[in-house]
Amino acid sequence: MAASRSWPLLLGLLLAFLSGCDDGPPALRVDLSRRANLTTPQAAPAVTYAYLPQYSHSVSYARHHPLIQYLARQTGLNFRQIFPDTFADHIRLMAEGHMDISFSNPMAYIEMAGHGARAFARILEPGGQPSFHGVIICRKDDARIRTLADCRGKRWIAVDPVSAGGFLYPLGLFLENGVRRRDFAEISFAPGPGGKQEKVVLAVLAGRSDIGSIRDGTLELMAGKADLAQIRILGRSRAYPGWMYAAGRNLPQEQVDRIAMALFALDLAIPEHSLILEKAGMGGVIPATDRDFDPVRDLVAAVEADRTGE
Repeated sequence: MAASRSWPLLLGLLLAFLSGCDDGPPALRVDLSRRANLTTPQAAPAVTYAYLPQYSHSVSYARHHPLIQYLARQTGLNFRQIFPDTFADHIRLMAEGHMDISFSNPMAYIEMAGHGARAFARILEPGGQPSFHGVIICRKDDARIRTLADCRGKRWIAVDPVSAGGFLYPLGLFLENGVRRRDFAEISFAPGPGGKQEKVVLAVLAGRSDIGSIRDGTLELMAGKADLAQIRILGRSRAYPGWMYAAGRNLPQEQVDRIAMALFALDLAIPEHSLILEKAGMGGVIPATDRDFDPVRDLVAAVEADRTGE
């Protein structure tokens, strides 16, 4: 009897459900013959700006981001900072036409010039000079090494084969003092992407290499990050042309000129500019032409002649 009494209840619930379904809106007919083309929003064209990765990517970003923001404001162009992992990657991106503005050492520029890169500016060092030095270092407590001549038979770690201050300029100093490439027990280069200057210093401190070569200013940049009291400077190379700006072959000359004028306008006497320049480790920016870097070409030729003569 209990089951018979439940049937009216179930029937009532079913009728209520069916009634509710009838209260909905009428079905819509979809006409698949009518279509609209959707477009994916495209990013605005950007001028790609790359800093040769002598330091870590975070340092490269921090040093040049305010400068890039300034260039965007002054030129009305959209900039995008890109981060090649290695010196070779930096040169390759320029060769393939994927880089518009390169900030690099003159040795890297000489290679990029063969792929259409155009020198248009170079920097003044914080002291105001348009040149810089390579620096050779060792541990202060290494009694075996007191002079450049003592580096014979030792393990040398340099920044990169295409590093000016971190390899080429110090190699020139060694050659001037009668020490040749074949005289070293080993010449190695800082591994991995970015941060190569720092890695040289750390390798010497850790005793993995006997001597290291870096550009001047690196030890000051690393203050507070390592025990630099344990480092001794063995020598400094002569001064050679400093870091510079080059434009890629695909960047219109009109845009190159706008960027150049904005760079040349930076003035340490203007507080806003002073902050930008100091952050970037620059004392100013001056015009440059390809011929300004002939002394570096001469040094490359001398080093190559020594290598092939071994």
